[in-house]
Amino acid sequence: MTARLLPAGGHKVTPWKNGLGVTAEVAAFPPGADFEAFDWRVSMAQVDAGGPFSRFPGVDRVLAVLEGRLALRVQGRPSLELSRRSAPAAFPGDVDTDAALIRGPVRDLNIMTRRGRWTAELERLAPEAPTTLAVGAPTALLLCQAAEASLGLDGRAWRLAPDDALLIEHRPDAVLAVEPHGAATLYLARLFPTAPG
Repeated sequence: MTARLLPAGGHKVTPWKNGLGVTAEVAAFPPGADFEAFDWRVSMAQVDAGGPFSRFPGVDRVLAVLEGRLALRVQGRPSLELSRRSAPAAFPGDVDTDAALIRGPVRDLNIMTRRGRWTAELERLAPEAPTTLAVGAPTALLLCQAAEASLGLDGRAWRLAPDDALLIEHRPDAVLAVEPHGAATLYLARLFPTAPG
């Protein structure tokens, strides 16, 4: 199946690797892979207090703040303040990283890719009227936040509520019809394989 709905109620909740919180897994590849075996993983987390990030050797991360505001500190880089209107931040998952809450609690969206196998791009969209959206990647995941949105592709239709997602595979040329309902915010994760298999 080219596209499938991933409803919010089906996201798998697991402890963080460092045990300091929990994360809701939206999707991962291979399906069912744990922290040591995934090639890519898309998840959301609620951050109630500042502290260190889990370390993931050989993994790259892209982080977007969905609610709240935080200061992200990545070893060797200037500190960043992130909010829901900020551009996503990309950084290595295997360097010392921590966050301090400026306005919390914070909810975030996290894309992790196994270095040398996959790369990711994350885009925040806030359409105010019906529009079209190019998938533009072999694998893509569109997450709905803040209100609802209707999506159409190949004669099929979905209505996404907050935290629902649509996973699209093997259709980099596909174009989605997008109709926002209210002040909808969408996050499009584009995933690109860099190695065969």
